[in-house]
Parts: sequence; C-alpha cells; structure tokens
Amino acid sequence: MTQKRDLRIVFMGTPDFAVATLKALLDHNYNVVGVITAPDRKAGRGQKLRASAVKEFALKHNLNILQPKNLKAESFIEELKALNANLQIIVAFRMLPKVVWQMPEYGTFNLHASLLPQYRGAAPIHWAIINGETKTGVTTFFIDEKIDTGAIILSEETEIGNDTTVGELHDELMAIGSDLVIKTVKLIENDKISPTIQTQSEDLKTAYKLNRDNCKLDWNRDIDTIYDKIRGLNPFPAAWCYLDNNDDELIAIKLYGVEKELAKHNHEAGTIFSNKEELKVACENGYIKVNEIQLPGKRKMDIKSLLNGFEFSESAKLL
Repeated sequence: MTQKRDLRIVFMGTPDFAVATLKALLDHNYNVVGVITAPDRKAGRGQKLRASAVKEFALKHNLNILQPKNLKAESFIEELKALNANLQIIVAFRMLPKVVWQMPEYGTFNLHASLLPQYRGAAPIHWAIINGETKTGVTTFFIDEKIDTGAIILSEETEIGNDTTVGELHDELMAIGSDLVIKTVKLIENDKISPTIQTQSEDLKTAYKLNRDNCKLDWNRDIDTIYDKIRGLNPFPAAWCYLDNNDDELIAIKLYGVEKELAKHNHEAGTIFSNKEELKVACENGYIKVNEIQLPGKRKMDIKSLLNGFEFSESAKLL
C-alpha cells in the first residue's frame, strides 16, 4: 500500500467564493501552512481599510497570512519559500508569476468556476448565465503560463435553471467547488493524479472581465437576451440602463429581480408601462416586468415601494 504524502499547503484566494474551500481544507485536517490574500483595501463611505473575506476567515483560525502587493517581489518570494509548502491551491486570486506556481513539489492547482476549456477568464459564473447556458460546473487544473489553460485534474457539472441568478449559481458552485478541491487534494495526497491536457477548439466562449459597458442593457434585443443578462448580473454588479423620464438629464438605474412576459406588441423598445402595482418595459417578443430596482444614491427597493413615491412620465423610456 502506497504511503500518503505529507502535504504542506499554501492557499491563495481573496473573496467569499474562496473561503468555502479554505474551510473545507481545515475541516478535513489538512495542514495549511500559509494563506496568501490581497492587501487590505479602502472601502465604503468612510474609506476605511477592509480585509478580504479570506483574511477575515484566516485570522479567526490563527493561520499564517501574507498579503503581498507584488507577487514577484524578492521579499515575498523568500517568505513563500520559507513556508516550505509542497502544494499550492488557488481559488479566485490573481495571475501568478512562474517563480511562484513552479515552486511546490506537487504543483499548483486552481479551482475555476466553469467547465474548462469553456469560459476561461475573470467572470465565468456571470457569462454562463448571460449567454443562456443550461449547464456549467467547476474544474480543477494545474496552473501554467497562460490563463486557465493548464491540464485538467477533475471537473463536475451542474444544471443552470431558467430563472437562476448569478448570486444563486455562485453559492452552488462555491459548495461544489470546495468538494472538488478536497477530491483533488486526496488524489495528489495518494499520488493517483492523471491530468488531461485541455482541448483546443475554435468555438470557445470567454468569461471577459465585467465593466460598465458590458453590463449595460440594450432594450432593442430580444426578451430572452435581456432577461438572461439581468439575472446574470443579479445581485452583483447589476445590469443597468438609463431612464429618460423627460427630465433635464438621464438617470442611470440598476435592475435586479425581473420576470418575463411573452407577448406580441408594436411598442417601441424600452417603453415603460406602470401603475401603482407594477412596472414593465417593452422589448422584442414581450415585456420585462421589473420587481426590484435601484435609483442613484438610493438602496435597492421592490417596485411597489418605488411606485409609491416616484412618478414616471407618460413618455418615459429605458435606454
């Protein structure tokens, strides 16, 4: 019987998505000798320094924490070497220099929230929903010199419901992903790993980084495209558009919870219909019924609360 490897693990991650995996490693009694996470950042109205979700969790469990600004800095490289890790696990972190990912004896693997090679990139959970996919998953793979292209270790698939939001899918993949990491670590621990080189294909979809431009709604698109985009950005960072309410300037609003109402009509795209109970917007093949909305400088609110104190002009439109 092959003797298990004695693993010394360095974990790298920053947001909530990564915390579930770090917790799973501790729950399975793996030896996490160091946690690498982003430097504290100023946030909120007071611009106070805020620690990452991973740092907050690591502090509670008395883990050794490093927060390098520069991953190539000689001082950081020396600190990392001193941890004497033989395996590095990456979940929702930044791109690593070769000197870092080549360091441990048993390699450096990453958890990615898609079924690679599809949706390589920064926002795979969002784009799977925005593009109307019916399935996605998580993948563990060994890091190489390019982004999300390394040899695949394991993957697990899950379905995407017709009304699933990115927030809901994020939480589901977070749980599936933490389990997959433990399965991957066990394979490495028992020296039973057999990674598969990723296939090259011309029809690969990319998970581009989200920005203001690609989160803006186009009301000239069909109802399914608009609906999928809104739920694929709900609750973060939220789909947005302009409201033309016949005022002096356009208002940038965010949309969250919505429903589809299929119907034939001749209304111009973006035309608003509202009463005291509901608000809906015309688009190709029907209407988007808005249940949650956010105005500039206001909190997100349900549509009835908005309609109690906000009046839409008769010619109001979303642009």
